[in-house]
Amino acid sequence: PYLFGMDIGGSLAKVVFFEPNIKTDGIEKKQRIITRNDLTRNLSSDSDNSDADDNFEMLADFVLSNHDLGDTGIRDQRLEMRNQKFHGQIGTLHFIHFLANRMDECFEFAKTFQLPDLSDVVCATGGGAYKYESSCKEILGMKLRKFDELECLIKGIHYIYAHNPLSECYYWEGVTSDGSSPNARKVPYDFGDPYPYIVVNFGSGVSILAVRSPDDYCRVTGSSIGGGTFLGLCCLLTGCETFEEALRMAENGDSTKVDKLVRDIYGGSYDKFNLPGSTVAASFGHMMHSDKRKQMSKEDLARAALVTITNNIGSIAMMTAHAQKIQRIVFVGNFLRTNDIAMKMLAHALNYWSQGTMKALFLEHEGYFGAVGALLQLSDQVNTENEKQ
Repeated sequence: PYLFGMDIGGSLAKVVFFEPNIKTDGIEKKQRIITRNDLTRNLSSDSDNSDADDNFEMLADFVLSNHDLGDTGIRDQRLEMRNQKFHGQIGTLHFIHFLANRMDECFEFAKTFQLPDLSDVVCATGGGAYKYESSCKEILGMKLRKFDELECLIKGIHYIYAHNPLSECYYWEGVTSDGSSPNARKVPYDFGDPYPYIVVNFGSGVSILAVRSPDDYCRVTGSSIGGGTFLGLCCLLTGCETFEEALRMAENGDSTKVDKLVRDIYGGSYDKFNLPGSTVAASFGHMMHSDKRKQMSKEDLARAALVTITNNIGSIAMMTAHAQKIQRIVFVGNFLRTNDIAMKMLAHALNYWSQGTMKALFLEHEGYFGAVGALLQLSDQVNTENEKQ
């Protein structure tokens, strides 16, 4: 009864997990509270006497009992979706992510809980579905069934919005150019009739798609400068180790101590071309001067890296929208996870440079749409197989 889809990206692996509302004799099963110690005791017991279904149900209860899953795993409880229907069963969708470079450990963990006894296929999308295909076969003895990344992304977006229409899509109002925006607020946006739109998938790298209907979409362009660039630069420049640490540093930094602005060159705004003095003229431009390097902090460098990457992708997204003659731009991807600064900067930039005709739109489930799409592909295949029987 448990179904899951995976999206294995360049930095994070995302899992969407369907938990059915299981009832026994008409009474809904109560969830057990399972700790890591409980799991350890289960792993150390005689596995010959254990049942694969019982083991997997215990693993599921462990996942649903905890927010932190191991060293890098997180269950995003705020995103869970109740009363979803798969194969005639009502249940809850849960959303989990962990570092993609821990996939081999994930497979070993699944093997311990006898996952191969329950299924012979793992359904996944993303580049990691190809990278880790041999590991899945060698460690689990299971086939990694791969689905197209872009198709899963679009399917996931449309499914999630259709089942979460009141709070999924939003834009930011009251934002400022530097992203601090203490008075900014989220405003719900009706995405019920979305076509056409541009979707910017902001992960380790960036892909930009033009979507004209559920079946008419294509990758228009992209960039190697994305979330992976931000974290890589921050690790080099500040010594941080994680994305969360890099964001915390950026929140406390001042990018104007690192970037050279229009006012640093013109003494003010460049009115002829409608360039405010606060516009970045040269990212990291101050760092060519030794006195400026002495004045900046690691937090300032992290903030400048965030501004550089965000401005670059915002500019590419807007030029793509103009070239495709599309007014609506939707930003998704795990770079935006808990990254309000970047979202507010994108919101301000699109509103300013379009003179109020365009809004940067965002979706609450950010980087999970590919995994949702993989789950839907699995569900479609199961339905097809059941119809043949």
